[in-house]
Amino acid sequence: MTFTNGPIDGLVVRELVAHADPRGWLTELFRSDEVKEEFMPVMAYVSATLPGVARGPHEHVHQADFFCFVGPSVFKIVCWDNRRRSRTYGNTVTLEAGAGKPMSVLVPPGVVHGYKNIGDAEGWVLNFPNRLYAGKGKKEKVDEIRHELDPSSIFIID
Repeated sequence: MTFTNGPIDGLVVRELVAHADPRGWLTELFRSDEVKEEFMPVMAYVSATLPGVARGPHEHVHQADFFCFVGPSVFKIVCWDNRRRSRTYGNTVTLEAGAGKPMSVLVPPGVVHGYKNIGDAEGWVLNFPNRLYAGKGKKEKVDEIRHELDPSSIFIID
């Protein structure tokens, strides 16, 4: 399978706007009036990624990820539309976000995605997925296909 640069149906990318004043700044990460109900978050977490480290690529069967890249480092984000029934099947999108360019990226189920800290500082990523990790009470199988564990994977961040 060969992927082509192009848009991906359902992938929603928004630049985040920092509203600054003498105290610092504030950025709205998401609003319920801007997110389709099927993607409405049910939990939240923050992760720290060291310089040069990648997370993913992986995909979910049912879960949508709602990432916010706010810094203090810079990330390369790559998404591949791996949904055979999608109009944009076979397309890939590469983004750069974080310090100086905060961004949210809503990744629908079936879209393979990963990111790498390409800056020189620890970087933070917030995620607001629409499914609970390991289900209610953490008693279900994790909805994740981890392509990064396959040495012959066609999904490569760099």
